[in-house]
Amino acid sequence: MDKPQKHTWLFEISPKSNLLDFKFKEIWQYRDLLMLFVRRDVVTLYKQTVLGPLWYLIQPLLTSVIFTLVFNGIADINTGTVNAFLFNLAGITIWNYFSECLKATSDTFKKNENIFGKVYFPRVIMPLSITVSNLLKFGIQVLIFIAFYIFFAIEGSAGSISPYLALLPLIVFIMGMLGLGLGMIISSMVTKYRDLTFLVQFGIQLLMYVSAVMYPLAIVSQKLPSYVSWIVEYNPLARVIESFRYMVFQEGELDLGFIFLTLGISIIVFLFGLIIFNKTERNFIDTV
Repeated sequence: MDKPQKHTWLFEISPKSNLLDFKFKEIWQYRDLLMLFVRRDVVTLYKQTVLGPLWYLIQPLLTSVIFTLVFNGIADINTGTVNAFLFNLAGITIWNYFSECLKATSDTFKKNENIFGKVYFPRVIMPLSITVSNLLKFGIQVLIFIAFYIFFAIEGSAGSISPYLALLPLIVFIMGMLGLGLGMIISSMVTKYRDLTFLVQFGIQLLMYVSAVMYPLAIVSQKLPSYVSWIVEYNPLARVIESFRYMVFQEGELDLGFIFLTLGISIIVFLFGLIIFNKTERNFIDTV
């Protein structure tokens, strides 16, 4: 009598009891799918629009103009030796990467419920692809910032580049991890509490105003009472944005200790978001 043959399966889908299973190995195995989703995000975002990728440029430029008129023209916020428009463009450029990652990943389960219910792959591939594809948008906006930087440098109102500019990849990594981690946490909560979808956009706008995007961090303690100023001064995002401006203008301050502390916070937020995200994916289809 023949013995039953043993089958070696390539993948085995089963319920997991280990909460700390981050599935990094599985994500690596699906790296080709990750790249396909990145390409899809880039190609389809503005596919049927008139201006197409030009929206990558229009949004930060118009926002910078408005901030310059309101905060520097009307509110008379001083940006030192740096041109006010260039100052605002720097803050908006680095802020946009964080905000776009957060907004786009905060509704992952709801937006992709159809494909999630039909085929298996690590669900975290979706928010990861958004974070990676947003790097292209960030890169385009950085090129625009460089063009304006050169223009104002010729006029003598662009400050000077700091050697710490070499830490720019670390700054981008921190913003990406914070956006991705918070986005996964919110996306997991949205499966049960739909109201969060409407609060995200509003919350991001409020967060921008306490993240020193359009004003120097130094004026916070001067113009705000102490019981309010500490919210901005100890906001990790405000410190990151201030550090980016120091790298390109040598205006403001750069606290390396706080930067590396923020790096640790961003990694913790990402891992915590990944735990919640992986736990939610097991039964989200019953609640979405």
